[in-house]
Amino acid sequence: MNSQKFMRLIVGCLAIVAMVKIFFRPSSSKGTSVKTHQIIQGANFWANQHIPQLNLVHNQEDPVKNGHVDSTEVQSEKKEMIQSNQDELEPEVPDDTHTDPLNIVHLDLKGAAPKVKYLEQIFPLLSSLGANGILVEYEDMFPYEGELSIVKSSFAYSPEDIEELKSLAKQHKLELIPLVQVFGHLEFVLKHEKYFKLREVEMFPNSLNPQAQGSMDLVEDMLTQVMKKHPEAKWFHIGADEVRGLGESEASKRWLEANNGDMGKLFLNHVTAVGRFMTKLKRGIKLILWDDMFRKLGSDTIKESGLQDLASPMIWKYIPNMDVKEIGNYISKYEQAGFKGVWFASAFKGASGIDQKWTPINHHLKNHLQWQQVIKSMPQYKSVRYQGIALTGWQRYEHHTVLCELFPVAIPSLAVCLQALKYGSFATEAQKEVERLLGCHIELSKNECKGASFPGSNLYEMVKKINDNLESSVRKIMQSYHVKGSFSPYHRKHNFANPRNLAFFNDELKKLMDEWDSFLLTFRQNMEEIFYPDTLEEWLEENVNEHIERLHNMVVDVKRIIKLNGQPKVDPSKKR
Repeated sequence: MNSQKFMRLIVGCLAIVAMVKIFFRPSSSKGTSVKTHQIIQGANFWANQHIPQLNLVHNQEDPVKNGHVDSTEVQSEKKEMIQSNQDELEPEVPDDTHTDPLNIVHLDLKGAAPKVKYLEQIFPLLSSLGANGILVEYEDMFPYEGELSIVKSSFAYSPEDIEELKSLAKQHKLELIPLVQVFGHLEFVLKHEKYFKLREVEMFPNSLNPQAQGSMDLVEDMLTQVMKKHPEAKWFHIGADEVRGLGESEASKRWLEANNGDMGKLFLNHVTAVGRFMTKLKRGIKLILWDDMFRKLGSDTIKESGLQDLASPMIWKYIPNMDVKEIGNYISKYEQAGFKGVWFASAFKGASGIDQKWTPINHHLKNHLQWQQVIKSMPQYKSVRYQGIALTGWQRYEHHTVLCELFPVAIPSLAVCLQALKYGSFATEAQKEVERLLGCHIELSKNECKGASFPGSNLYEMVKKINDNLESSVRKIMQSYHVKGSFSPYHRKHNFANPRNLAFFNDELKKLMDEWDSFLLTFRQNMEEIFYPDTLEEWLEENVNEHIERLHNMVVDVKRIIKLNGQPKVDPSKKR
């Protein structure tokens, strides 16, 4: 017995020793060899995005002159803050994201951001129309704090607004996905002098310089603050589209010289670093980014970056006659690069003209019908899954450009596009559903929703009247017989006109002015219910004031000149 016990003891010890050796053996070096990245020459990369050349005066110190060697102490406080915020987040996102693809509606808040009380009416409508997610592009409407408070709009949502937004989304079963730009389209940050040193091109606020000291700190601070307000988020969009001027800064040029001109790697290094930061900040978070910067990269180049393990590309195309085969080529490339999922992005507004006021429903419907063809083709791709489509609703083409269509104006287009995705076409059944939910009759040939009763439909009708009638009504009276013949700019300048001739149009002129003044008073009230004062001011300045001022000035001039009783104009020679 003792002998058997002794042998068992020896065998047990040997087994323990073997297990310890296996557990503590050095990590295998397999897979750690550095492969040569596909070389992309900077001179020909992003050729269609090349920025205009200016004679720049380089009068500020190179922010990356000495690299990042002395940044440890500077960044320590920032890292502590990020770690503190990270500790406040939930430790991990449960892997219970939708198995079915999401249809998400994009809210672009970089202009004409709706008040949350209006979204309270809109979210149930979106859910009824077939949406099951919201992509919120905060831009300057997020309530940034600390050093970042400078970048928020004076009308930015409050922390309470964010909580209400989240509550509404949850109540109506809408997956809320925050979007924060981390590379291109950072105009709302880089326009501030405080951040000039982080620009890729000194004169332009478009893109972040990935080599500049402080760039990653800025991005991490933004992401941390937004993530802290959205600890329950399962998806997070990090933008990264249209990185204008990449490779133009002196720091980036030096990096390219040292890395064989590999512009693709310059781009991928930054977004991959952001992706790794996000997965550390929130374990299990699923990332999305726009795909356009990948389109000139080879699948091997993308794969070697490791980005495919961190994020999913969102392929975007907004035109009505898009090349479906081209989209298929992108999907194949991203599948070869190792991405597990792919998203698509269509547009229901804000992509048919930089200053578009009235949404062309038919234009956007055609875009969605073509995306429907792409969605149907997805089973042929065996290792990449279709995760959803974002129906984008751009409010501006970029931070410094004019407003596109107001959100209520585009609701019929959004409804038509969502139902087209639901039914696979926009036939009788889909149209009846839209008309039932919006309380209107859809006329695609006229891009109209007649008799609408959806939230914001009053504003929809008023914008239509302004779009159709304001400029034309003013032009009509200006082109009338007696105005052209007896009240030209020359007559008005020299106070020279026959009161009898002015009487033929004076009453009509005043009536037109009074009608528009009364109408615009009601329009203002409707705008103020949905939007903040800056939106009202900008929209009137861009679309109304010029025409109304012409009317008002004309009424004033008529009144003044009638009192002169047809007196002769002053002879200029007698003025001397």
